[in-house]
Amino acid sequence: MNPLPPPIAAWFARQGWAPHAHQLAMLAAAQAGEHALLVAPTGAGKTMAGFLPTLARLSQSVSQTLDTLYVSPLKALAADVERNLIAPIAAMDLPISVETRSGDTPSDRKARQRVRPPNILLTTPESLSLLISYADSAALFAGLDTIIIDEVHAFATGKRGDLLALAMARLQAMAPGLRRVALSATVADPDAYRAWLAPRGEAERVRLVRGAPGAPPELAILLPQGRVPWSGHSGRYAAPQVLAEIARHQTTLVFSNTRALAELIFQDLWKENSAALPIGIHHGSLALEARVKVEGAMAAGQLRALVATSSLDMGIDWGNVDCVIQMGAPKGASRLMQRIGRANHRLDSPSKAMIVPGNRFEYLEARAAIDAIEEGALDADVFRPGALDVLAQHIMACACAAPVDEAALLAEIRTAPPYAALDAAQFDAVLRFVADGGYALKAYDRFRRLTPDGAGRWRLTHPRFAQQHRLNAGIIVEAAMLGVRFRNGRRLGRIEESFAATLSPGDTFFFSGLSLAVERIDTEDVLVRASSRPARIPSYGGARMPLTTHLADRVRGFLADPAQWARFPDDVREWLEIQARRSRLPQPGQLLVESFPHHGRHHLVAYCFEGWNAHQSLGMLVTRRMETLGLKPIGFVANDYALACYGLEPVTDPARLFSPDILAEEFTEWVEGSYLLKRAFREVAVIGGLVERQQPGKRKTGRQVTFSTDLIYDVLRRYEPEHVLLKAAWADARTKLTDIGRLADLLDRAAGTMLHVDLPRVSPLAVPVLVMIGRESVPQGLADEALLIEAEALAAEAMRLD
Repeated sequence: MNPLPPPIAAWFARQGWAPHAHQLAMLAAAQAGEHALLVAPTGAGKTMAGFLPTLARLSQSVSQTLDTLYVSPLKALAADVERNLIAPIAAMDLPISVETRSGDTPSDRKARQRVRPPNILLTTPESLSLLISYADSAALFAGLDTIIIDEVHAFATGKRGDLLALAMARLQAMAPGLRRVALSATVADPDAYRAWLAPRGEAERVRLVRGAPGAPPELAILLPQGRVPWSGHSGRYAAPQVLAEIARHQTTLVFSNTRALAELIFQDLWKENSAALPIGIHHGSLALEARVKVEGAMAAGQLRALVATSSLDMGIDWGNVDCVIQMGAPKGASRLMQRIGRANHRLDSPSKAMIVPGNRFEYLEARAAIDAIEEGALDADVFRPGALDVLAQHIMACACAAPVDEAALLAEIRTAPPYAALDAAQFDAVLRFVADGGYALKAYDRFRRLTPDGAGRWRLTHPRFAQQHRLNAGIIVEAAMLGVRFRNGRRLGRIEESFAATLSPGDTFFFSGLSLAVERIDTEDVLVRASSRPARIPSYGGARMPLTTHLADRVRGFLADPAQWARFPDDVREWLEIQARRSRLPQPGQLLVESFPHHGRHHLVAYCFEGWNAHQSLGMLVTRRMETLGLKPIGFVANDYALACYGLEPVTDPARLFSPDILAEEFTEWVEGSYLLKRAFREVAVIGGLVERQQPGKRKTGRQVTFSTDLIYDVLRRYEPEHVLLKAAWADARTKLTDIGRLADLLDRAAGTMLHVDLPRVSPLAVPVLVMIGRESVPQGLADEALLIEAEALAAEAMRLD
């Protein structure tokens, strides 16, 4: 018997399709009233599998209530799903309404959605949290049957996942029969995600549904002239070959790891584009109108290529994309798998992808990522306790809807897995902060947001605080930005205020694929005109994508196993062979440290393989200790694989520099004295609602927000050092900004695994990091040509065998 209702079964038949086994399994889970996690490859019909139970149920009976919530990490993905869902619903002739709700949705539609909601609402975690803050939320969600979380791997382990877990706890209280569903193609540990998805973390209540594997992808490493550069990060040297691949394929997605690189690569491709192939660019700093226009052109098959960042990593279904090119190393097997899935978005057709490594270490990383994907091995995700600034925002959202009972709210919050271990003292500290700002701030009326209402209940002090919350709530805290627009008012997007501060009238910069000349800079916008002059690339201060531990371990394995080297290009193999003859190659788990003189300075290079963030932090700590020991450090540089420190005195005992006590001593002193803690505090203060970015009819400049948060930070450090937001800032600084977990693991094993090799001159393995000295502040990719020239000279010295 066909388990599908007749309209849906007939639609499948008209398409010439049969439902996949995992789609029917998701329907069976719904009929059994079970929560479900679907892990299936890209192109397997995950979205239809998630919605199939809703369509089947509503095909029998449709009411005028909100039945299903779909939560996506990207606004673009929600819009794409809307397009792809409305067509089959119309073809099935079902009276089911579908709408999106995000920050881009017009306010009149938002208001109407709360009164007359669609049957299916597509939204984001932030917009869902805002819906919960309204007094009518209990009535709106009372009949909610299902919540579907797409691309769950993209946010479950971060602050957006914390916000969503708290929202689901509140929804479950409003609609006790709510069923939770999550979808993903790249989950390494399904049981961890089942526990995150389930009420109270009871993983056994979540049915795991696995899709059949699709056709294996066709993966290759693109090597122009068969050579791999010594240094660089972007793969820009391969622009002519990348354009040739674009010409050979129907539609190509070209991924870069940063917005600045996307702009650079677009310009490089355009210079080579004598055939004037239509090529676009897409990243998160471009104006909404520009992104929507490009997405529409891609959906209509009007572009031959699109240069993009992580803004298009997930879910977008453009069936005519037949090739993906990753510029530079992917930094993670799961991320690469996600990007590969954008090509040939079908289960029975192999995705085709190429990687253009920026340097020789990146070649090894690319090879490691391809091996991992071929083996089906993905990067592990680390779940951590829920963030306290997110909890503060959620408590305020609940209080905006109605007075909250302290004990009942704590019990509800503990059903959200990230907050299952939240103790009463922590909760009380966060609640008191939301109520009056804490001990050091409660004398100020602007922080008195909640008032005790007797018997453990709290209510809003004034309705204006609800408006303030809805204007400012959110988890993504960007750097201070200025708009970029033409004199006629057309907006191109936004650049960071710190970059805009380096511009003067007449200066030129590349943005949105154009060369732009600055006419004027005011408090909110940079006014520009089109230009044909050479231009700079905007710099962005966001954290780099970290190299995953999984890929780092695989690269170490390559270095330690000469039997693998036959697979590598001749120049990469020769690089490793001469390194083995002139120095050593680290074994798995071993910390190789080399020291050598070069250009009148003494250099120390540690091959840690812990990623750029961790190495930057370690460089700060090691040079501080070098100063203490009288070694006269001058500076350091780092990449994902190694840290190089240089100074005026030789380092004869590096073990003293890599002692675990460096975290107890230099680390605390460094973080407290650096911008890191203030930067982390700015984010938690905005998320926690202590400082508002926006007021009715007016948005604060980034400089004003920073001034406010810095002022409050100094007050709290002096008068209330145990304030809950200072603790939250410390937690962020230790994990997100400094990668202290990887640092601690490295230092714990350093004493027992360190191998120090003293050399008369630079080693082959040190060339890729050493050539970066003096170029640390140059945006990645901008100096690639100069780097290549300098690297060749340094390499000639390193590769000599005499």
